[in-house]
Amino acid sequence: MSEQTQPELIRPSTVLPAQRESITIVTSDGLKLVGEVTTPINGDRSRAILCLHPRPTHGGMMDSHLFKKAANRLPAMAGLTIVRFNTRGTSSEQGKSEGEFGNGVTEAADVKAAIEHCFSTLKVKKLWILGWSFGTDLALQHGRDPRVEGLILLSPPLMTTTEADLKLWNEDGRPIYALIPEFDDFLNPQAAEVKFAPVAQLKLIAIKDAKHLWIGEPFVYIALSEIVKIVAPEKLPLPTQM
Repeated sequence: MSEQTQPELIRPSTVLPAQRESITIVTSDGLKLVGEVTTPINGDRSRAILCLHPRPTHGGMMDSHLFKKAANRLPAMAGLTIVRFNTRGTSSEQGKSEGEFGNGVTEAADVKAAIEHCFSTLKVKKLWILGWSFGTDLALQHGRDPRVEGLILLSPPLMTTTEADLKLWNEDGRPIYALIPEFDDFLNPQAAEVKFAPVAQLKLIAIKDAKHLWIGEPFVYIALSEIVKIVAPEKLPLPTQM
């Protein structure tokens, strides 16, 4: 930043400098999934977050606002690489992934292929999976690759995740963080404590006044800060202007 440049407030439309590259992820059943990797300007992909988006039948996609803002900000703010993609049959500005929506079942191949792409093609060293809503079920059911550091769950509805799935994570022992909005339509903090009881290592973080969709810049800032606190705590506090 030059001496003449005045800092500007971070706004919903803010896009900070980063390397942005379209990617194609190929699944074991031969589908091509569209995506994007957003890397810090210095090219460091050592720490990355793989984003699993909300339910596409309800408008979820790789550009769902929290994920797009994470890609627009966190490479510059926190030195993190953000990997986003559309699961099978899902459309966004990036394009439409091949295949049809599989209600979280056939998407197992999508998650596994995306994880493999992160390690084999992008050469990520440490990878966290970040699920939001439907994406949290995908993470809990299909994200158990032993190379993954752990899970971050935003607004988990636990629609299709079973107690058996949770017990497998409990036995696994890797860290899981669940950000639960106070006024979530599907699973509020009190209900989440009961539902997640089988996972001893899970840390539940209740977010006061928040709702399932995390609308509003204050809640975006809270969500991104909590994510960075887990993955790159030395980068806190996140700036509010750049």
